[in-house]
Amino acid sequence: MNAPTHQESPYQRLGREAGICQLVERFYERMDTLPEAKRIRDLHAADLTPMVEKLSVFLAGWMGGPQRYRERFGRVIIPAAHEPFSIGTEERDQWLLCMRHALESLPAEEELIEQLMESFGQMADMCRTRED
Repeated sequence: MNAPTHQESPYQRLGREAGICQLVERFYERMDTLPEAKRIRDLHAADLTPMVEKLSVFLAGWMGGPQRYRERFGRVIIPAAHEPFSIGTEERDQWLLCMRHALESLPAEEELIEQLMESFGQMADMCRTRED
């Protein structure tokens, strides 16, 4: 297998659609099982299936893959989508913890994990709906 190049998108480097789906499944698996993620898990419905699909399609496009989110689910404005929820620093950090665990469970280079975590941190901060 060839070593990834910096010209490859995160989507390609994570294994394209299959890799993104695996990331999202592991993310929600962590959210379901990590006691320290309870507050963020409680903000979600019992059945995570719709969220798995939405986040997979969103992240695929966000990471440089096919832009299918809009055609399937409509336009997304990340902060507006989270307005109905009480999201502060603790919830943001729990989301990021689950994402870090999920990324670290994949065969991804540390450089890519750190790059994505920095971007996820910015995105998660935009989702906050309250100041702590």
